[in-house]
This record gives sequence, structure tokens and C-alpha cells, in this order.
Amino acid sequence: MIPGKYRSVSGRAASNVNCGLHLVIQTSSLPEKNKVEFRLNKETSSFPGRLLQHDLERNYSSRQGDHINLVSSSMPSFPILQRSSEEKILYSDRLTLERQKLTVCPIIDGEEHLRLLNFQHNFITRIQNISNLQRLIFLDLYDNQIEEISGLSTLRSLRVLLLGKNRIKKISNLENLKSLDVLDLHGNQITKIENVNHLCDLRVLNLARNLLSHVDNLNGLDSLTELNLRHNQITFVRDVDNLPCLQRLFLSFNNISTFESVCCLADSTSLSDITFDGNPIAQESWYKHTILQNMMQLRQLDMKRITEEERRMASVVAKKEEEKKRESHKQSLLKEKKRLTINNVARNWDLQQNRITNIAANQERKDSDSQDNSQNDGGTISAFPEETGSLDSGLTSALQGLSVTDTHLVEVDGDTLSLYGSGALECLDRNWSVQTAGMVTTVSFTFIEFDEIVQVLPKLKIKFPNSLHLKFKETNLIMLQQFNALAQLRRVDQLTVDPQGNPVVSFTLWKYYVLFRLSHFSMQKINGTEVTQNDMIMAERLFGILAHVASSELPQYRLISILGDARKKQFRYLLETKGKKPGIASEENNDSKRLVGENTNRATLNYTTRDFYNEKLEEIKEKKKFCKMYIEDLVKEATEINMKNEALQKLWPQMFIELVRDAVIEIRNKNSYMKLCLQQITDQK
Repeated sequence: MIPGKYRSVSGRAASNVNCGLHLVIQTSSLPEKNKVEFRLNKETSSFPGRLLQHDLERNYSSRQGDHINLVSSSMPSFPILQRSSEEKILYSDRLTLERQKLTVCPIIDGEEHLRLLNFQHNFITRIQNISNLQRLIFLDLYDNQIEEISGLSTLRSLRVLLLGKNRIKKISNLENLKSLDVLDLHGNQITKIENVNHLCDLRVLNLARNLLSHVDNLNGLDSLTELNLRHNQITFVRDVDNLPCLQRLFLSFNNISTFESVCCLADSTSLSDITFDGNPIAQESWYKHTILQNMMQLRQLDMKRITEEERRMASVVAKKEEEKKRESHKQSLLKEKKRLTINNVARNWDLQQNRITNIAANQERKDSDSQDNSQNDGGTISAFPEETGSLDSGLTSALQGLSVTDTHLVEVDGDTLSLYGSGALECLDRNWSVQTAGMVTTVSFTFIEFDEIVQVLPKLKIKFPNSLHLKFKETNLIMLQQFNALAQLRRVDQLTVDPQGNPVVSFTLWKYYVLFRLSHFSMQKINGTEVTQNDMIMAERLFGILAHVASSELPQYRLISILGDARKKQFRYLLETKGKKPGIASEENNDSKRLVGENTNRATLNYTTRDFYNEKLEEIKEKKKFCKMYIEDLVKEATEINMKNEALQKLWPQMFIELVRDAVIEIRNKNSYMKLCLQQITDQK
């Protein structure tokens, strides 16, 4: 039932409206005598000629006094609107029914010539009873309770459709409104932009204060110049660069946080005004210069005109940012190359370990076969593995497929020198700058055989004199003796041995052995754990006897060959003073000698690598061969001398008789013998 009395207040309109109408409302429940007639006088107001500004959310004021007859129809739920002939002539093309508490659209008879219809600020839930108004250009249903766009299919001339502040959840049923110029859907519950691609003449689209989470599906809106998307939940924007005429875009108060989410805007050639205020992106320090650098065509940003100075500053900042990005990209490439190289080195290491495993397995089989053969034939077969042991064909092909240039990596990061793969050890032969070499305090070895590391320790000591911390990971540390090799370094404060690839860490006493053998370094940490005085005492108790036994069992010449030049002098000093009476040397000298003795004992615990041992073995073989030949020559010469001596013993009696006989014959005639002797003396002169 339509109320009998309406009260008009300021509302909205889209063009100049001047009308005074006499409103007469009659319902089917009232008899003719109860007809209520009254006049609503309202102030006349004017509106800007432009149909819609960038924000259609604002209220505009209107209008007129209406004299309208609403009479009952054959359909009880719909009142019929009637105007007098004078009113139709005076306001022939427009009709305003705002703030009339209407719940339905009344039936409008005889008004087919209407061009403007205003239903603002009512309670209408459905668009209906206007299909006969086919000349309608402007339809305003702002601030109602409409839930669905419908009943507009016959309004093919409609240019402006205002449906703001309703309950619409979906854009639909606009297929026949191809002449639309302005579409206002702000303040609804729309979650998706859809079914607007056919509106090729649409210039203004207002979707502010909805529930949009993204912007897309805008293809086909070739005439769109203004798009209002304020106060939504938008996180990214697409397809806006496909709008050839778009000039103004309002994205204030959304959830845009990165430029990448709106990067398509940079490809728009027509966009001149844009707003991002109220978004997370607007709080970033790089916001303004990034927008200006990527959208050079802009004239206004966040409703403020852009100056040439701002553009210049944005260009300078953008160049710096670009340099940072290039550097960041370069660092990313280096990190990725490092990762790939390390993976390649790891694969190469695994293949090498598998090869060693296969060789060991083959050798075990050979040893087993040799034992059987020796029992049957009485022969012996060498137990040393051959270097040309068989390798699985799959592993061989995989090894050949690896890039030679990526089988090692050398990296200096701050004070740490990291070496991956055995080829990285060659870097110690480089001409390192004094500054770089002096900065390195930590050296890390990964995927390198410890025996290969031992060979370059003297170079390490010279090239990086300040190295204090050694790290070993996947280096095949398998026995305690290998730690002996570290004694040749200048100084070691920290030692880190990763359990991965180093079985020696599984030994219970390995830390104590390291502390004992390298006690002259006064190490501070082992595997990140502080070394205490109790640890040093325990190490001495466990391994002190071992070092004493080792040094006492060695011959003097062997002990001297093991020690360095300085240690040799100290050792000789000990030997020279060994027989002196006690009390001759001072207590200080006794303490010094004791310390030297301890260091000497530890020095006998050395480590020889397999390659060095093999070289020494070959050298020993050569020496044995030379000695054997030399002894054989001596024996042969002695044999010959002995044979000559035996022959002389047999001939000597006869030779002696003949010598005596000749002497007697010569001196028988004394005068003749003297003359002969004088003659010989004369001849000699």
C-alpha cells in the first residue's frame, strides 16, 4: 500500500530540473471522497552540465514540486502514476520520484516520451514497469534495495544508468544497453567485473565501494575514459592497458602492495590521472619515483599535478634502482652458478667415492682368489690394488658427461676462503693481493681428499698467514694419524670437522688426540665447543705415553730426519747434555728441556700420505737396487783379490828361491857388481 503522504528532501539528479508538480495519491482502499490532495513545494536547483564527475558517490541536490496522481490498478501491488495535461506539457521529458518511500516502481501510463526518470532514495527492490519507456536516456535508481539488474532490455536508448548504493551482487542483463555512456554501480556487493565487454560506447564506469579483489575482463570497452575502483579489496590489475581511451583511473583505498601487480598500467598510452592513496604501495619509499618512471604520460598522481622536478628526481632514483636491480640480478646469477657448481662437484665426488668403493670390492675379490691360488700352486700374488681397477660403465659415462670447467669452485666471502673440489687447491698458486690474503682467517675444504690437502698445507701457511680456523667437510678424514699433518701450519685456533664424509668424527677420542698432537697451537674451539684446561689434561693422560714410546723406539738418525732444522738443534742439545751431572743446569733450563722433549715426542707422530708413501717406496726400491749392485761389485772384487792371494801363496816359495839365487849370483863378483851399480846410477843421472 502506498502511503498517503510523502515528504521531499534534497536528492540527486543528472541534469537541470525545473518543475512544480501537484501530487495526488489515491489507493484502492480509499473511496473517492477520501482522496488526499496536497502540494509539495521544493527549491529549484541547478546541476553541472557534465553528467558524471570522477566520483558518482556524492549527493546532488534537486528539484521541484510534483503533483502526481497514483491510482489503483488491476494489479493491486502496483500503483498507477498519472499527471495532468499541463504538467506533461511543462515537464514532458522528465519525472522525479525521489524520497517517496516507494517499495515498487509504479505503472507509468502515457509517458512514453520520458527521457529522464529519477527514483532516488526509495526502497525499491526490483526494476520493473518501465519497459514501455523506450525513449528513456537517464535512469537514476540510486539508494534503493535492488538486488539484481533486470527489466532494462527494452531501453535501448538508455545512456546513463545510476544504480549506486543498492544490493546488487552481479553485473548482468545489460546486453541490449549498447548505447550506455555512464554506468554507476558504486556501493553494491559486486565481486567480479563481467558482462560489460559489449559496451563499446561506455565512457564512465563507477565500481567504487564494492567487493572486487582483482581487475580484469575489460576488453571491448574502447570508449572508456574514466574508471572508478575506489574502496575495494583489489590486489592486482590486468587488461587496463587494452583500454585505448582511458584517461582517469581511481584505485584509492585498496590492497595493492607491489608495482608488479599493476605493471600493465605502464603500457597504457592514454592514462593521465591515477590515484593509489590508501594502498600499501603508497607507503613505500620507492612508490612515487617508480610510478613516475614507468608511467611517463601521467599528469596527475593522487590528485596532485606532477612537476618536471619530480619527474627529474624520479628518473635519477629510477636509474639508481635499476643499478641495484642489475647488481642484485648479477648476485642471483652468481649464487645460482655457485649452487650448480657445488652440485656438480658433489656429483663428481660421489662418482669418485663409488669408483674407490668398486676398486676396493674388486681388490677383495682378487685377494680371495689369490689366497685360493696360493694354496693350490704355492705361488704369491701382490696384494696392492691396481690403479686401473674396473669402473661401472654407467658411472664412467656419467663422469665423462660432467663439465670440466665446473668441477671446482673458489670463493672468498669476507674472511672465509671456501674451496670445493680438488681443482680448487690450485688457487693457492695464484698471486693473491696482500689485502685479500691478510683478511682470510677461515679456510673451508669441501669435497677434497685430505691427502691432497696435506700437500698444499705449506703453501697455505705462506699465502694466508692469518688463517686461524680450518673447516673440513667431505674430505675422507678416516684415521687419527691424518691430524698429524696439521702440525706443520703456523697457527690453528679453531678446527671444524663435519661428520659428513669424515668417519674419524665417530671415534670417541678424536678430539683429545687433536688437542694432544696440536697442543702447541693452544686451540680454543673444536667443532664449535670451547676447549677447557681439563680437556688438555685428559688429552695428555690419554696419549702422552704413546708419544713417549714412539720417540724412544726410533733410532737416532730416523728421529733427526723427522724433525725440522730448529728441532734438530734442540734434539742435539738434549743428547749432548744427557750425560751431565744433575744440578749443573739451572731450573729454567730444565723446564725448557722438558718442554722441548715433549714437543719432540709429539713430532715423532707424523703422517705420510699415500702418494708420498708410494714415492718413498719407489725411492727405497731404487736405493735397494743400487746397494745390491754396489755390494755385488764389492763381493766380486774381493773374490778376485782372494783368488790372486791364493795363487800367490802357492807360487811364493819358488819365487823366493829364485830371488835369493839371482841375488847371490849378482854379488858373487864384488868388483863387477859395484861397477854395474855405478853404471846404473850414472845412467839415471
